[in-house]
Amino acid sequence: MKKIPGIPVFFHSIRFRLVVWFTVILALVLSIFSAFIYYNQARDIRGDAFYSLERKMTDIEIALAGDGGTPVMLQASDVLVIIDSGGKVLAYQGAVTEKNVIDLVKNAQAAQQQANVSHAEPQISWFQEWKGVSSPGAGAVLTSHYFFILKPVSAGMRSGFIILGNPFDPYGLNDRLLFTLVIGVLLTLAVAMGGGLWLADRAMRPVHTITNTARTISETDLNRRLNITGRDELAELANTFDAMLARLQTAFERQRQFVADASHELRTPLTIVNLESSRALASRRTVDEYQRVLGVIRSENEFMSHLVNDLLTLARMDSGQMGMEMNRVDLSDISLEAVERLASLAERKNVRLETGDLPELTIDGDKRYLLQMLSNLIENGIKYTSGDDKKVRVDTGQDGNSVWVRVSDSGEGIPPEHLPHLFNRFYRVDKARSRDDNNETGGSGLGLAIVDWIARAHGGEVRVESVPGEGTAFEVHFKISRTAHD
Repeated sequence: MKKIPGIPVFFHSIRFRLVVWFTVILALVLSIFSAFIYYNQARDIRGDAFYSLERKMTDIEIALAGDGGTPVMLQASDVLVIIDSGGKVLAYQGAVTEKNVIDLVKNAQAAQQQANVSHAEPQISWFQEWKGVSSPGAGAVLTSHYFFILKPVSAGMRSGFIILGNPFDPYGLNDRLLFTLVIGVLLTLAVAMGGGLWLADRAMRPVHTITNTARTISETDLNRRLNITGRDELAELANTFDAMLARLQTAFERQRQFVADASHELRTPLTIVNLESSRALASRRTVDEYQRVLGVIRSENEFMSHLVNDLLTLARMDSGQMGMEMNRVDLSDISLEAVERLASLAERKNVRLETGDLPELTIDGDKRYLLQMLSNLIENGIKYTSGDDKKVRVDTGQDGNSVWVRVSDSGEGIPPEHLPHLFNRFYRVDKARSRDDNNETGGSGLGLAIVDWIARAHGGEVRVESVPGEGTAFEVHFKISRTAHD
């Protein structure tokens, strides 16, 4: 037998399980409610039947006593049997024959023995299925549930028992109610299941949209969005999915741009090394020419080494493998150590490297990375400062609940339109951030990105102020160490 595709998936779907649970709970509630209604009606009918028998029994007793009164009105479906104390049938009336009267007397005697009824004891009653006839002379069989009363009576010198019965539900109200309740419950459950499937299908449409969209999204196609409107949980899930896609798209684009920029940066020095070495090997050169070529190769090698180290640092930062050890450190001491480390570079570049007041400023941080951050800022200032009096200055201070370190230079400054992009990877302002004509090692465009990452990892913020023609100042703000207040 060929399987219908999609059927097993449907039976294992959330919407099917939701509809099944909803239908089961509704069926349970309707069953309890229907049983309550049926029980109440059966109780009321039983009470009415017992009251009717009690009233008729009273009329029969009055008639047997000869006190007159209202004649006994028995219906065709009623059963009346009078027996003596020995169980002999004295008279009978109603929907009975002589044969089933005998069966009725046996049942009455059994009920009498079970209840141990005597002339002085009250009546007993029982409920049984009775098969009689619609009229004594007819052959039509009458089968119904009857309610019987057995009551001792005395008439003169004679005593005996009266058996009186009538149908428990002569009009079939219980059966009709039961049929109505069953059909009503089944129809209600069918409508509820159909409506539940429809509602579940509408409610789960956003999930299908998310599933289909996720199946069609690939690494090269992350610009698709769900754009589902609403205020419910599924709309919130869809909006979260869209936001996740936007973040993934941004991350992939940044990664692709990062790889492209890194390839471009590495291609230039490799090309230079290849050209210079090929030129030197093409024919005999002078010693000075060989020295020049080797100097160019060394310069390009230093640039590539610096670039690879920065790339490795950023890769570790992005993967969370930096492993920072946060301790209580003095920002001024780290600033002074960074100045001393780069003093020789500043001297070689004819740059005056000076410090301002360096008060004790305690923060929580990793000394190694804070030293790298300040070294990058100072080295950046040394490379790009200009003028007759080239100068880089390092200052620290406190402003309220934060401390700061400032590295300023006397360079050409940075145009305002470039300031928002300074911390992007491989971003360089055309003139101020390019390698010079002497093939000296220039910036890789990653130093400020590393500075920004280290500052944010320490809960800090980097601010830039630049005036074209006057210079640039980088200022990093940190929170004061908590232990510093203790």
